[in-house]
Amino acid sequence: MTIQWFPGHMTRAKRQIQEKLKLIDITIELLDARVPLSSRNPMVDEILAGKPRLIILNKSDLADPRITEQWITYFKYEGHEVIAVDSSTGTKVNEIPEKARELLREKIERQLSKGINPRAVRGLIVGIPNVGKSTLINRLAGRNIAITGDRPGVTKGQQWIKVGTEMELLDTPGILWPKFEDELVGYRLAMTGAIREQVLNVEDIAFFALRDLAERYLPALQERFELDITSIDPANSDDIVQLMEAIGRKRGCLLSGGVVNLEKTAGIILREMRAGKLGRITYEAPFPDHAE
Repeated sequence: MTIQWFPGHMTRAKRQIQEKLKLIDITIELLDARVPLSSRNPMVDEILAGKPRLIILNKSDLADPRITEQWITYFKYEGHEVIAVDSSTGTKVNEIPEKARELLREKIERQLSKGINPRAVRGLIVGIPNVGKSTLINRLAGRNIAITGDRPGVTKGQQWIKVGTEMELLDTPGILWPKFEDELVGYRLAMTGAIREQVLNVEDIAFFALRDLAERYLPALQERFELDITSIDPANSDDIVQLMEAIGRKRGCLLSGGVVNLEKTAGIILREMRAGKLGRITYEAPFPDHAE
């Protein structure tokens, strides 16, 4: 299945970001800690034109902490500063302004040496839809100023938001890219809710998710749905279909004649995954011990 979603407002957002770059000191690239690589827009390097960058692994409360540490190591090896945060509770969010100023230390010191009083740091927040940009901005600003929502495409325009006296942030709409070269990227983004469910097959996404969970988080799957599935083979499609049907029967998702309503079952699986009810799960890792 090919997943594509590139609304017109995203095209406009890309152009608007490029127009605002001359006003920006630093970019804050927001990634989903559960899928750091898949949630990293390959267009960003081109759009941001070499601006200093701080990577934020958001929703770290939902991600496997061991794998999050691996991703931090990975991005630092790439030469980036990185912080894992949870914008919904505020965990480590207060480190962001300080880290941004550290990245701009040389520029600030040059200004001070010339007798120039540095103005507030201007940061640009970029990220894909539903990665938590508006929630993070509200947490940093200490007030509800950016529109939030649990669905992609909530933010449609750009706005400057003050963070204390030392930082100003430019919020932007989430930007996906026109074509996912790797099909796995599309599936993973769909699993986390970065793509509107109206444009994809929910059953296909749940099937992919169950196969992934059965391979790497089987105990969590067993515990949440109260099923004995120790003999399941994640590589066997029939086993995954039977698993989905078993979950549907367990949750009462039945049609007339006792047939399992797979669409309703798929919706339950995805909602509970996204809400963290199966535990802290990461869907991709940078190192072989947790790779596909």
